[in-house]
Amino acid sequence: MKKIAFVLLATMFFSCAEKLIEKPEKLIPEDKMTAILYDLTLLAAAKNTNKAILKKNDIVVMEYLFSKYKIDSIQFVQSDLYYASIPAIYETIYKEVGARLEAEEKLIEEERKQKNDSATITYKKLNEKNSKRPTLKKVD
Repeated sequence: MKKIAFVLLATMFFSCAEKLIEKPEKLIPEDKMTAILYDLTLLAAAKNTNKAILKKNDIVVMEYLFSKYKIDSIQFVQSDLYYASIPAIYETIYKEVGARLEAEEKLIEEERKQKNDSATITYKKLNEKNSKRPTLKKVD
C-alpha cells in the first residue's frame, strides 16, 4: 500500500513540475506585468464608466499600454499565457494588482472625506458669521 501511495505521489509531483508552456524569449518581468495589468484594469473601468473621455483624448486602451510599456501585442499575450500556466505566479501578480487598487481606493476615499470635512467646516463658519451679523428688522 505504501508503494502505491509513493508511486502516485511521485507521479503527481513530476506531472506538476512539468512545464506546460516554454518561457518566451521576450518575457515581460513580473513587476512590469503587474503594472500593465493594473493600468489595464483602470483603463477598462474608465472605458466602462465613460467611453467619451477615452474617445475625446484618442486613447485606445491596448495601443496606449503597448506604447507606454514599450511592448507589442505578441509579447503581452505570450507573457500572459506563460504566467497563466504557472498559477502561483499568476495569483501573486493579480493579488498585487488587487492590493494596489485597494490602496488607491483608500487614498481617494481619504481625499473625498477631507474635501467633505473641509466643506462642512466652511459651511459652519459661514453660518456662524451670518448668525453674528445684525439683522434688519422691519419697522411698522
